[in-house]
Amino acid sequence: MIQCKRVYLDAQTSDGQRVLVDRLWPRGLSREALVLDAWLADVAPSDALRKSFAHRAEAFDDFRTAYRRELSAHPEHWQRLLHWAARGTLTLLYAARDEAHNNARVLAEFLEDELQRHDSPSSPVCYQGEFDGH
Repeated sequence: MIQCKRVYLDAQTSDGQRVLVDRLWPRGLSREALVLDAWLADVAPSDALRKSFAHRAEAFDDFRTAYRRELSAHPEHWQRLLHWAARGTLTLLYAARDEAHNNARVLAEFLEDELQRHDSPSSPVCYQGEFDGH
């Protein structure tokens, strides 16, 4: 299971693996105060994409498309997250105020799609000829 949570909310035992997925460290939090298992800054949107989005809800669809493109180009940045999500609860931590329009939501959707893609059985075409005596 993958969930998203603002970094400023208290840690819960139900959070599982807690991973900060922002490129910048959250304002007002000391490193000692934040309970997390990892900070994966490289999985966050590029600086250029982050700045062009600027947390504007009206730009979210374009941001989502561009960020998913960045993620697709760099599986080495998110493979560990996929591994954790497949084995238990993964909580993606983010600092944005907007809980619906942020990089963690897009990343969670992307990872869920990847998990489904990895878990889905092979297509019938892969087995063509195996059951008809060929």
